[in-house]
Amino acid sequence: MQPQIRTLGVVGSGVIGAGWAARALAHGLDVVAWDPAPGWQGRLSAAIGNAWPALEKVGLFPGASLDRLRCADSLDAVCRAADFIQESAPERLELKQNLHERIDAQAPPEVVVASSTSGLLPTELQSRCRRPERLVVGHPFNPVYLLPLVEVLGGAETSPVSIDRAMELYRNLGMHPLRVRTEIEGFLSDRLQEALWRELLHLVNDGVATTEELDAAIVYGPGLRWAFMGTCLSYHLAGGAAGMDDFLKQFGPALKLPWTRLPAPELSEELIARMAEGTRRQADGRTVKELERLRDDCLVAIMQALKRFEVGAGRTLAENEKRLQEAHRGNGQTS
Repeated sequence: MQPQIRTLGVVGSGVIGAGWAARALAHGLDVVAWDPAPGWQGRLSAAIGNAWPALEKVGLFPGASLDRLRCADSLDAVCRAADFIQESAPERLELKQNLHERIDAQAPPEVVVASSTSGLLPTELQSRCRRPERLVVGHPFNPVYLLPLVEVLGGAETSPVSIDRAMELYRNLGMHPLRVRTEIEGFLSDRLQEALWRELLHLVNDGVATTEELDAAIVYGPGLRWAFMGTCLSYHLAGGAAGMDDFLKQFGPALKLPWTRLPAPELSEELIARMAEGTRRQADGRTVKELERLRDDCLVAIMQALKRFEVGAGRTLAENEKRLQEAHRGNGQTS
């Protein structure tokens, strides 16, 4: 039997690393973090503090406390203390390879090491490791402390035990670990998002629509049904009683029409300015922190609404609440 994971090591304390730290603390784990950037400790504490109100609404596990965060003074200190290490460094292959080589040399053999990379291949990340079998990718989504999806995949030398260990941890953190069976750049969700993003950039670049109009085209329409059915099942319904078969026969020919332009447009200064101006107008004077809190409140409300029907993120939330109630009962508390 594998030892229980009690301490999460967080390497890299930016938006993603801070999100991992907040989620782990809310689930009653100890967190030891490290980052080479100056002043990272204050920024990490502020980010976790900003996330905590939303986590309180979702529910805190026994022992959950901001006091269980420890800021280490070295990478070696994280490797000595952690039962599981989550790396969330910038998306640069050379940087991550060097980092994983150092972690691999310092962490005990039984410690699984995961990368939050959003598209780099685990086979490349583990290429300099003496114990490549323990490296996995655990790609989360922002905000990590609320969104349950985490894509999990291994490289050519990753062991099934390491994959299972990572999947178990992520489930215990109230997440939905999605096993990516084929090692592919960008994995699954980001490849889908990138297609939409590229088309959006073309529409802004060509003067067809503004950022506000394009966001409205998602928020008031497909975005609502994507929260609980995704794309494939939604289109299955669009086919009527015969489902996807009739949908593709009826609407499939439209796929040949020039409705999309998937290659990305040139990021000219003009396009960058249009995107920045549009999103500043949408922010309407609100700071990023204010928008983050609004986003968190909306996400909590949506997940709680979906919980009633046990679909999508609502099902994951319901499963996590059962674990939460069991944990409180086991701790002699009432939830």
